[in-house]
Amino acid sequence: MAPKRQSPLPPQKKKPRPPPALGPEETSASAGLPKKGEKEQQEAIEHIDEVQNEIDRLNEQASEEILKVEQKYNKLRQPFFQKRSELIAKIPNFWVTTFVNHPQVSALLGEEDEEALHYLTRVEVTEFEDIKSGYRIDFYFDENPYFENKVLSKEFHLNESGDPSSKSTEIKWKSGKVPDMDDEEGEGEEDDDDDEEEEGLEDIDEEGDEDEGEEDEDDDEGEEGEEDEGEDD
Repeated sequence: MAPKRQSPLPPQKKKPRPPPALGPEETSASAGLPKKGEKEQQEAIEHIDEVQNEIDRLNEQASEEILKVEQKYNKLRQPFFQKRSELIAKIPNFWVTTFVNHPQVSALLGEEDEEALHYLTRVEVTEFEDIKSGYRIDFYFDENPYFENKVLSKEFHLNESGDPSSKSTEIKWKSGKVPDMDDEEGEGEEDDDDDEEEEGLEDIDEEGDEDEGEEDEDDDEGEEGEEDEGEDD
């Protein structure tokens, strides 16, 4: 038998047929359905939100209970604070030494501040009923040559939005003890006008002092004249 002749062309592979095109109704319906993986992710995100809400609720509950515990123990600490304050009062210059040796506080103190702190006898910190809202610091002073106040207080407040604020006792300075407030440089002509007005007031005060001195001399001369008349009698 004669061998079969091979075809010079290689055999052709059959191409796969494309899937039938979807109609318009079928296309819109399939687009609205999420894939299986996307649906699981969305459900997981929703569950995470639910779990986080529970965590936040527990955190808020814990804060309320911690606040009650703090308030309870603040009252229990008071007798010990009082006892400590009495012991500190027996140590001369305790508070001025404490503040001067504090790295942050000492940087804020001037020479006159340090002198005034020699009269500081007691410091008390009082937290408000709602501890989270702030506290007050009271500074007790002995009679001193700087101001009339026996107690200077400073309150620190924190509102619901977390913004801090503070207010302090107005210091009643004694005569000649009001601290000098240095004017900032470069504030314009208004500062120059203020300086001229202050110089004018100082001139008026000096003239008034001279007039008072002349009146005192006249009074002295009058008293001496009366004494001489009394001796002649």
